[in-house]
Amino acid sequence: MAKFANSAPVADGSAAAATFKSVADILEGKLDSVIREWLLRVEKEPELTAIPLSYEDRTGHLPQLLRDVIARLRLDEGSKAPVSQAAAHHGDLRARQGYTVAMAVEESRLLQVSIFTTLHKSQSHLEFSRVLPDVVTIADEVDAQLKQQMLRFMASDVAKAAETVKMARVAKIS
Repeated sequence: MAKFANSAPVADGSAAAATFKSVADILEGKLDSVIREWLLRVEKEPELTAIPLSYEDRTGHLPQLLRDVIARLRLDEGSKAPVSQAAAHHGDLRARQGYTVAMAVEESRLLQVSIFTTLHKSQSHLEFSRVLPDVVTIADEVDAQLKQQMLRFMASDVAKAAETVKMARVAKIS
């Protein structure tokens, strides 16, 4: 939702209104840019690139995770945020792909850095009074998404351990 600030003089002497956008609107309009920024950062991390993934396998989860962040930014104050199913699915995916918990945490950290970098580049279009509360909301949502991923990682670890115990018992019986 664009808002207009006080009129500012322009070259021909007339006044023009500066347009401000919400953080959610900026992120929505720059979704592809955030993903590119994130991928550039990921590609600089040998720990993350040690697992070879296609572009889609590496970034396919990001559009929905970012849409969840944007939806959270648009919630009425005091509303309870829904649990991100995309984050839970992403946790399952990364566990199957061989990621460690540390790798998933690093990806999440890089996502926050990429979001904040994008907002910094767009600061002249942001309504300053809303930036800090929205940054807090973004950090909270990305951390909540990371929690969902870790819960799925832990469930995956428990399932793997149970399967190992089961296989050991079968081998012992044989």
